[in-house]
Parts: sequence; C-alpha cells; structure tokens
Amino acid sequence: MDDARLPSTPIRRVVIAGGGTAGWMAAAALARTLGRVLDITLVESEQIGTVGVGEATIPPLRTFHRLLGIGEQDYLAATQGTIKLGISFENWRAQGHRYIHSFGSSGRDHWSAGFQHFWLRGRQEGLAGDYADYCIELQAAHQDRFSHLPDYHVNYAYHMDAALYARFLRALAQRHGCRRVEGKIAEVETDPGSGCIGALKLESGDVLEGDFFIDCTGFRALLIGQALGVGFSDWSQWLLNDRALAAQTTAVRDAVPYTRAIAGTAGWQWRIPLQHRVGNGIVYSSRFMDDDQAREAFLSSLEGEVIRAPWPVRFRPGQRQRCWEKNCVALGLAGSFIEPLESTTIHLIQRGIVRLLQSFPGVLSQAAIDDYNAQLDAELQHVRDFVVLHYHATERRDSPYWEEVASMRLPPSLQHRIDLFRETGLVFHQPGELFAENSWVQVMMGQGIVPARHHPAATVLGRGDLQRFLGDARRQVLETVARMPAHMDYLRRYAPAPPPGLQQAGTAAQDA
Repeated sequence: MDDARLPSTPIRRVVIAGGGTAGWMAAAALARTLGRVLDITLVESEQIGTVGVGEATIPPLRTFHRLLGIGEQDYLAATQGTIKLGISFENWRAQGHRYIHSFGSSGRDHWSAGFQHFWLRGRQEGLAGDYADYCIELQAAHQDRFSHLPDYHVNYAYHMDAALYARFLRALAQRHGCRRVEGKIAEVETDPGSGCIGALKLESGDVLEGDFFIDCTGFRALLIGQALGVGFSDWSQWLLNDRALAAQTTAVRDAVPYTRAIAGTAGWQWRIPLQHRVGNGIVYSSRFMDDDQAREAFLSSLEGEVIRAPWPVRFRPGQRQRCWEKNCVALGLAGSFIEPLESTTIHLIQRGIVRLLQSFPGVLSQAAIDDYNAQLDAELQHVRDFVVLHYHATERRDSPYWEEVASMRLPPSLQHRIDLFRETGLVFHQPGELFAENSWVQVMMGQGIVPARHHPAATVLGRGDLQRFLGDARRQVLETVARMPAHMDYLRRYAPAPPPGLQQAGTAAQDA
C-alpha cells in the first residue's frame, strides 16, 4: 500500500485490543508518555484467559520501568518478584552437563580483542580457571547471592507473577488516563477504501472507533491476521517444538536467582521461582511426544503441591510477515512467538512498544511503517538464531528428537556466527542487537563450541603479566560476590511481600 491510500487524518484515538501483559504494557507506556495528546482505550474480557506463562524477564525491562517511573521495590513487592541473574541450562550439551548463561560481563576486554581471547591463551598455558570464574553475576547465581552494590553495576532481571504484573500496569495506565472497556470483540470493521481498521464492534453492541489500533489478542491475532490478512512466517524447520503445558506449584525452598531450563528427550522444562510459588512448564514437539506422555512426564517432575493444574498452550514458532500493517500494530503473541528459552517474550513486547513510541506518527506514514517492520524483523531473527543455537550445538543423540535436531540445516546468519567463533574466537555482533558478545561466548562455549585459536593481541602480554591479569579479574569476582548476602535474605528486606489479598487477586486473574 502506498502513502496516497493511507488516511491523512491526525491520530488521536488509540484502541488496544486485549489485555494481559502485552496489552497493559502498551497501555501503560502510551498513557505515561502520550496520554495528554491521545485518547487511549483498552478492551478486554474477563471471560478470555491469557497464556500466562511469561514470568521470566531479561535486563532491558529495568530500562522500560525507569521510562514509566516504576519503582523497583514497589514492582517486586506487587508482583512477588525475585531477582534473575541468568539461566541455568541443564542437560543441553549432554546429559548431566550444566552451565549458566548470565547477564554479566566476563573479565576485562581490550579494544582489540574480547576477554575470551586472553582466557583462551591462559587455558592453553594452565593459568586460567573456568570461564565462569570471571563473571560476578554468574558466580553470584552459583552461590544464590544478590545485592545492589554501590561500587559495582550488577546486571540483572526479574522473575514475576505475570497476572500480578498486568494488574500492576493496569493501575498505572488508568492513573494516566487509559480507559478500560469490558467486552468481547465480535467484529473488526474496516474502511472499504483504505482497508484500515475503523472500529471494533463488541458483542454488547458497543462500537469502539479509533484512528490507530494495537492487536494484543494473542495467537488469535483478530486484527492483524484475521481482519487485515497479514500472513505468518513459520519457523518450525528450525524450532521443532509446538506445544507447552504450564503449572504453578508451592515453593519447597528459597528462590534461586536464576531460571532453570532443563532439556528432556523431546523438548525442555522451565522452573521460575517467585517469592510465593514456582512457575513450571514443559515445551515439547508433538511429533516426538504426545500430549498424554508430556503431561505424565511433566507432573512426575514437579516439586511442591500443585496450585493450578497444568493448562495447555499450542503454538507455531514464527512471526507475522508484517507486525505493522496499515493502522494496526501487533504486539506479543499476535505478532510473533519464539519459545521462551531465553526469556525473550516480554522483551519483544517491550521492544515493539518502544519502537512504536519512537516512531509514533502524527498521521500514518508508509516510510515509518516500513522502517518499524524492518527493525523488528532484524531483532526477531537475531533472537531466533540465538535460541536455535542451543539446539544445534549439542552432543545429544539419545532420542529421535535430538537426532533430528542434529541433522537440521541452520539459518545462514547463525551458521556464519558459529563458523566465525569456532575458527577465530570472534563474535559477529551488530550494533543494537539484544544479545551482546559475552552472551554468545557463554552459550557457545557452554554448548561445547570452543575457538580453535585466539587473537594475536592475547600474546602481547608476557606470561607473568597474563597470570596477574587473570588472577586480578578472578579475585575481584570472588571478593565482590563474598560481600553479597543470600538472594532471598536480601529480597525480604528490600521488597517485602504485599498483603495476601493482592496475591489471591493475582492468582484469580490468571485463572480467568
């Protein structure tokens, strides 16, 4: 569609279709930043449940909260949140093998070469410990410690109750003028001339007219998919899983400051520890495990008392061919789904919102639409490649599922990253990409990809200087982590739990 066919009327009325995490994140951000110039309405139905499994986050969410003026202590208390320093990958490289992909940096880089090159030379000469020894966040995760340190920036994220988070954001959005409408969408009305969405007609007969619409209707994609007909690019040739079960259990021990991702014979399981309970799930391929087998394996692995029985989620990995079409932007599951192995679901919602705010048009512009879609495509493919890496780089061949994974042909962009690192120790990284160099290093080496050689810059240091350099880096990590208290001891002082009524309300909301 060209510019001439786009409406030239100013955008004043924004309608968000669907609540949940995506809808209320969008509503809170728009109301907080543009609430004085936009009329913002969110429509949702208490009768329609949400997927409700996006409970682990990554560090950029903290920036999003700062933009919205959200206090960390208030947020953690309201969502029963805990600290997340990374993800523990268990049985991915081989049965019984474990490594942690942490959010921190390792050692100190030189402008000419990353720390991994100096570490590689140190390992060759017997001077270096494990790569994990040189990252504060990783060692703190191993020892279940956390603290905000005034003289050191600790990079971290959160685990949270998704239903309580939506409730928390709803209150924020409504304080800034967002109007909530209860109801089910019966029809999406489009303009016969431009093809743009003009209004949402509810089952009650009410009509919500708007100039701009945000589709947060989940996998149904009522606006972007059904009404506007934007197709879906399927990524199942690289990501085999298409089913999930999720459940909540009581906590049987203090929460650890990391998510657990435990590989099985036909997929993997997550465990996300909150202050008051644990979020659990199994992600699997229906080609290699039927639903009954998955349910039995899942239930037999759970710890604690089951609070909410497992609920199923069916999905296709992939993305909309365009997440912004005409006067509609799709966020969350309506726009894309990459299984939550690296906890990117909420981040991709956040990035979609931030990009929308940065390019929000006074009137519709095809140039802005094309730029938004191009940037989002690049980010989605980057995240997809990082997730696929975990499956490809493995020694496992112990089931038909892992045999098929081993024979899978990789996206060319990922194959290039792997070849470059394996041959040279260099990490291909574009400015603005979500996963920084140390993330790729940690996961590649954690999955067994070790570079054949290091950068020549690592040979400049004499043996004694290299030993001191590595020793100082390791000592700083040990001394810093030793100053941290136990994760939950710190959290109980920093963000005490809210009243029981709020917890119960959040659980009820998620069950809806």
